[in-house]
Amino acid sequence: QTTSSALKGAIQLGITHTVGSLSTKPERDVLMQDFYVVESIFFPSEGSNLTPAHHYNDFRFKTYAPVAFRYFRELFGIRPDDYLYSLCNEPLIELSNSGASGSLFYVSSDDEFIIKTVQHKEAEFLQKLLPGYYMNLNQNPRTLLPKFYGLYCVQAGGKNIRIVVMNNLLPRSVKMHLKYDLKGSTYKRRASQKEREKVFPTYKDLDFMQDIPDGLFLDSDMYNALCKTLQRDCLVLQSFKIMDYSLLVAIHNMDLAQREHAVADGMSQADTRRPAAQKALYSTAMESIQGGARRGGTIETDDQMGGIPARNAKGERLLLYVGIIDVLQSYRFVKKLEHSWKALVHDGDTVSVHRPSFYAERFQRFMCNTVFKKIPLKPSPSKKSRCGTVVPRRS
Repeated sequence: QTTSSALKGAIQLGITHTVGSLSTKPERDVLMQDFYVVESIFFPSEGSNLTPAHHYNDFRFKTYAPVAFRYFRELFGIRPDDYLYSLCNEPLIELSNSGASGSLFYVSSDDEFIIKTVQHKEAEFLQKLLPGYYMNLNQNPRTLLPKFYGLYCVQAGGKNIRIVVMNNLLPRSVKMHLKYDLKGSTYKRRASQKEREKVFPTYKDLDFMQDIPDGLFLDSDMYNALCKTLQRDCLVLQSFKIMDYSLLVAIHNMDLAQREHAVADGMSQADTRRPAAQKALYSTAMESIQGGARRGGTIETDDQMGGIPARNAKGERLLLYVGIIDVLQSYRFVKKLEHSWKALVHDGDTVSVHRPSFYAERFQRFMCNTVFKKIPLKPSPSKKSRCGTVVPRRS
């Protein structure tokens, strides 16, 4: 019920304070107990010796696992002053298209970060995940899983509003022509009529199979990198018994964009500005899937604005923006479903153990067989001649 501007203001005041007070604490390794710390500070509207005066109602601001999240931000190359500057220097922008979850979404004015309100259960679940998340990121910072940079709670007027700060998958400076939320399931997976009427609807699995029956073509290095990353991420989600996550796939059609520009014929000069590169490491789709290919590999990424280059069946050039979303929702979902499965399957104990692996396998199969395809390679002449010399020897 808090007005949006009051909430945005409280978030900015709170984050400024916690990041500032954290910078006075020495750097050290993350310990197990760091994942369970909750720091709380009161912000009276008249101000106190710790907090500035402000024109909102009194509120309390809680920071979860501050040292652990500081470590995650560092891992992603986000300096404290950049984090503060992005989130607190300019007003946050509210995104109108809130998800099915009913969450509020804000984006920082430089497009770097998304702030999303989460339910109590989801915040609790994220806290439980942190040690495992830490272990996973240490082994593999290149991931399509959400990048969590902070978990906070604003308490005002007897209400708790929990928010999580995450990487922004879809830069506003790049026009997305299509957007899909894919789970690899076909049961009721079609966008609703209400969704279709939106300016920028999110379509689902059945829509994808209908609109893009041939799938999206990637060169083989890209395809392998993407599928390998998906496989690793699914294994992590499976180990946390997480299900019901989706792959968000947004498509920028470069050829279509050029035609649109030609039609607009320079009427607006604003669109020609190049978007600023994202500051956070591994935060673009391209960086999330690629280890070595950036460094003198096969792909030039300069002009790609962080998207993964691909083509459709017509041969049009596309940029794909992808990421795994909704990894926190599943907790409620799993609890709800557990009972119905136990009724369906006689051997009740094995159910919840099998299901996340079933979900992960189906998800991967759909992404790497139906959604993403390898561009068939034309054999190069040098390879042909090499084959020629090999064949007789074999025979």
